[in-house]
Amino acid sequence: MEYEFFDHTADMMFKAYGKDINEKFRNAAYAMWSIIVDRQHVRPKLKKKMILKSEDLKTLLYNFLEHFLIQLDSSSFLLYRIDKIEVKKEDSVYMLNAEYWGDLAEGYETLEHVKAVTYNSMEVNDDFVQVVLDL
Repeated sequence: MEYEFFDHTADMMFKAYGKDINEKFRNAAYAMWSIIVDRQHVRPKLKKKMILKSEDLKTLLYNFLEHFLIQLDSSSFLLYRIDKIEVKKEDSVYMLNAEYWGDLAEGYETLEHVKAVTYNSMEVNDDFVQVVLDL
């Protein structure tokens, strides 16, 4: 199971699973995007990269997901897939490097508008990551 959804007042909460932190983050992004658009219909026309740094994993997860929402709002970018993702700790800083594919939103039907990622009930642990999205 990659991810599952839970009832949450006026928001959407999910847990994303994976064999390691990289897969959990990837599946969290896929869970969020499954709310926004049917990713299977998005064409992989544009390749992008991101590099993020944070002092803790919760903030890194928040920034990772928020990065995609900013891409959607600022350049109408829709995620198709994440080819490479690496989360690692160097000294006291967590770093995330990712490469991902997608397309511009024109011509695609979106399902739901996600306003923001929240820290409310956010968890990052050995079994899953949990996220609440403001819809």
